[in-house]
Amino acid sequence: MSTPLTQDAFVSLLQPLVDELRQVPLSDPASARDAIATRLPLDDPRVRAVRDAALAARESDWLLPREAGELRYGRVAKELDGYSVDAVLMHGPGPRHRHPRGEVDLCFATDGAPTFDGHPAGWVVYGEDSVHVPTVRDGEMLILYFLPGGEIEFLKG
Repeated sequence: MSTPLTQDAFVSLLQPLVDELRQVPLSDPASARDAIATRLPLDDPRVRAVRDAALAARESDWLLPREAGELRYGRVAKELDGYSVDAVLMHGPGPRHRHPRGEVDLCFATDGAPTFDGHPAGWVVYGEDSVHVPTVRDGEMLILYFLPGGEIEFLKG
């Protein structure tokens, strides 16, 4: 019988990803996405380890402990070398928000052939001061949100 994954062990798996993210400026989101996808493709062992651990922890009491409508979510790390990291399980729209310093999303398909804001599983990057209503269509995704400085502003409407 294996030992259940702890939140601290999961955060340790995220550290190599954050080490790579810190090297990529988010000023040009398309270029940043390409650079991150090159450094950390979905088949990279570090990314696969995070994916496997996140899926294994899906029903834990720490990865997705909160619910809001159809969303399940949780704060994985309040501060990890300049980023906060949140996990969200979604299959529809989330709350409209602004990214004062940008946002880097690692999206894992969990059901169907989902897209996140029109993007398939993988990396999605938003630049500084971008605003969106995060939306998953055609399935379900488990998404890890890396927020520089932990900065996010939820907006009405």
